[in-house]
Amino acid sequence: MAEDLVLDTAIRDWVLIPLSIVMVLIGILRYFVSKLMRTTQSPDSKIIKEGQVVIRARNLRAAAGFIPVKAFRARKVYFTNEENGLLHVPKDQAQNPQAQMFSDPNMAMDMMKKNLSMIIPQTLTFAWVNFFFSGFVAAKIPFPLTQRFRSMLQNGIDLSTVDVSYVSSPTDDTQRMMQMSGFGVDPSKSLGAEKDGLDIVQHDWVLPKFEQRAVSVLRKRLSS
Repeated sequence: MAEDLVLDTAIRDWVLIPLSIVMVLIGILRYFVSKLMRTTQSPDSKIIKEGQVVIRARNLRAAAGFIPVKAFRARKVYFTNEENGLLHVPKDQAQNPQAQMFSDPNMAMDMMKKNLSMIIPQTLTFAWVNFFFSGFVAAKIPFPLTQRFRSMLQNGIDLSTVDVSYVSSPTDDTQRMMQMSGFGVDPSKSLGAEKDGLDIVQHDWVLPKFEQRAVSVLRKRLSS
């Protein structure tokens, strides 16, 4: 059975409040540092064009029922044609975002600056918290949790009898942040996904149904 702990009220004043203040100040400092390190780049016309094509294809899928079937099929071929469709990306033209980053030194430098501005402050914060507050039980979550959350919420407490809902100093998530940084988004994948979504759309013209509904409503009003 998990043991119930009585938390000292001084933890609020000497642990929770200092941690909250430090985290807020670090967040503000990180924002201004990333703003100073950010470089202004002219937008890529190709990326803007591909984004506009995706938006147009998405609007066509959403409003397919409000145009006749002939008009829908013409627009669908215009987007999904295997030869010159706007959403069709030849395999030889699909570029890996990682290769694109290394081919563009400015993009690689911006990615490195972004990762450093995130990882370094986070690493220093966790090192400071774990040095001063390791093993402190700072709070208790007001609902039960499973054992899978123990490694996430408790650090420096090697007691299996302590309930999982008790929260100690945070663990080091530096490796997780490095995995989440990634190398960007591949535009060809968004085009391909939108093409697949447009291919499976079944046209159902809703305007004739509106006419029938309007006629039925008028008949009810006239008969009443």
